[in-house]
Amino acid sequence: MGEISEMEAMELEVVQECPVKQVELTVPKTDDPTLPAVTFRMWVLGVGACAILSFVNQFFWYRKMPLNITSISAMIAVVPLGHLMARTLPHRVFFKNTRWEFTLNPGPFNMKEHVLITIFANSGAGTVYATHILSAVKLYYKRKLTFLPAFLVMISTQVLGFGWAGIFRKYLVEPGEMWWPSNLVMVSLFRALHEKEKRPKGGTTLNQSFLLVLVSSFAYYVLPGYLFSTLTSFSWICWLAPKSVLVQQLGSGLNGLGIGSFGIDWATISSYLGSPLASPWFATANVAVGFFLIMYVMTPLTYWFNVYKAKNFPIYSNDLFKSNGESYDILSIVNRMFHLDKTVYEQNGRVHLSTFFAMTYGLGFATLSATLFHVLLFDGRDLWRQTKSAFRGNKKIDIHTKLMKKYKSVPTWWFVVILVLNIALVLFTCEYYNESLQLPWWGVLLACAIAFFFTLPIGIIAATTNQAPGLNIITEYVIGYLYPERPVANMCFKVYGYISMTQALTFVQDFKLGHYMKIPPRSMFMAQVVGTLVAVLVYTITAWWLMEEIPHLCDTSLLPHDSPWTCPMDRVFFDASVIWGLVGPRRIFGNEGEYGNVNWFFLVGAVAPLLVWSAHKTFPNKKWIRFIHMPVLLGATSMMPPASAVNFTSWLIVAFLSGYVIFRYRPDWWKRYNYVLSGGLDAGTAFMTVLLFLSLQSMKIDLQWWGNNGEGCPLASCPTAKGVMADGCPVT
Repeated sequence: MGEISEMEAMELEVVQECPVKQVELTVPKTDDPTLPAVTFRMWVLGVGACAILSFVNQFFWYRKMPLNITSISAMIAVVPLGHLMARTLPHRVFFKNTRWEFTLNPGPFNMKEHVLITIFANSGAGTVYATHILSAVKLYYKRKLTFLPAFLVMISTQVLGFGWAGIFRKYLVEPGEMWWPSNLVMVSLFRALHEKEKRPKGGTTLNQSFLLVLVSSFAYYVLPGYLFSTLTSFSWICWLAPKSVLVQQLGSGLNGLGIGSFGIDWATISSYLGSPLASPWFATANVAVGFFLIMYVMTPLTYWFNVYKAKNFPIYSNDLFKSNGESYDILSIVNRMFHLDKTVYEQNGRVHLSTFFAMTYGLGFATLSATLFHVLLFDGRDLWRQTKSAFRGNKKIDIHTKLMKKYKSVPTWWFVVILVLNIALVLFTCEYYNESLQLPWWGVLLACAIAFFFTLPIGIIAATTNQAPGLNIITEYVIGYLYPERPVANMCFKVYGYISMTQALTFVQDFKLGHYMKIPPRSMFMAQVVGTLVAVLVYTITAWWLMEEIPHLCDTSLLPHDSPWTCPMDRVFFDASVIWGLVGPRRIFGNEGEYGNVNWFFLVGAVAPLLVWSAHKTFPNKKWIRFIHMPVLLGATSMMPPASAVNFTSWLIVAFLSGYVIFRYRPDWWKRYNYVLSGGLDAGTAFMTVLLFLSLQSMKIDLQWWGNNGEGCPLASCPTAKGVMADGCPVT
């Protein structure tokens, strides 16, 4: 599949107008190839930002309220540093008139080197998912795992994504229809920070607007972040009946259905679903319908009809239980070989899930099959056409693709070599450290096959809706059946089959950002590779250090009740390893478990897109039918848990106002300020969160009053079955 040269690009039909209106309004159609991108400033600030974000994000990852510092924060922070270096560094040229010629100061700090610095920062902004394996083995299962195999798993997981990204970039980067909505936030910010414009009469420049939003959100976050934390989840319905379990189940935004609950806190709004200002309206509508049907129809019906003994457990929980509602002692069913102890398991009884937790797995099954059938029905013809045109060279290109043909592309064989070498490293690691990692060689190849198969369909959905269905459930399901009772093998298979695909989409999204900003592809590739290596090293060392330094990290039974080191995200990962790896899907969702009917969701997910497609063909004039997106609708609550109802209700309100009301009735305002507003809110909130932790919370300086006593729904997590007892709950 050859690359299109600049000469060939000149012979193709160039479409001047972008097929996506948001891109047409946001991304400039110009380029200055003379701007230097790979500079001394870029290396210093890029590697520094990557290392700092990697350390900070891993440090906060284990905390009760995990803080995620995004690349936007670094993107803003490096601007004054870049300009300072441009003013102070010498202009002397080293190795003049040789191929190694360079200077410490090539001129003014420019947008292209700023983009590459942000790509570096992005490597540190996203967590290294494989650290969950390290946490689960050492902190939850209390088993030994040495540094080298842990590091090899982490590095190989991240790098494996390069191979899939290189193979599918022709489909996910060059076509104008693959627009990656969240990238437009970044484009708007880069323009605001670098483009000089005259201040409109009675208005502000983009840069001034960004600074105003940043300062405002920075100042405001003192309230939900420290002075008045109830604003994080304002669940006023609970206050109407402080002794009623039912009312609190209905009203709690954190542990219930969240009816009437909302958060006046940007961290609550954007923490799990991303910025609502970057979501296209049709995707928001699908999420809204999916959330309503799941949270307000399916969940109440299954709970109050006591499906799977739902009333023995909290209405919303990801914990594991015995049939009588007691917490399950997981370590008691692990033998010395790190396998399931079948004798003890039979004595203790089956592992039970809250019905909501079981239904979320069912929806994951439906989302998976819906993804395949949706892409096949709605995008299959376009994919086939793009495949043929990639070989024949007879295709249209948009203006951005034409401008990018001035630069040398990254040869596909670079990606293939990285892919082959990395798979070889994974095979060696899993075979040599098989006692620790448990995953056989055929498991590695099967995980790679799953990642390869799903990267394109899920990439298409992510590139057009800003929502990416996950592969975690299908990877856990497959290896759980083929190789049961081995929790570490299950975790490794998941990270190689699921996270390598997620990394691939991250790399592709970054390539699209470079495509919009006209960054030389080889410079982008270099920044991604180096940034990934630096991030993995820092994440691994930081995680290892915290495990050694913090007593009883993640162990809530031994930590003080007010300890921040409770690791909620790692707990979800550990529970999944028990369900799918240690106990195995056969004993949960198979013939030996009691959740077998959940498998019917696979069929539901396969049929749902077919119904939409049939309706679209039957009523072609009804354009709105085409926007019913079943993978997004069924996967709306895929982040629950750990996300809660208040995250969704708050996100949907803001997404509706931005993506429908303002975009439709004030398009000029939306074009000018929407993404700048999103970036300013992100940056201001992140900066104040760090400042509050360093100056007050790390010193244990707390403010005690009713506004900091939580949402006021302590009974929302109580079981309601007769005779089932739980601490702090009334007995029915």
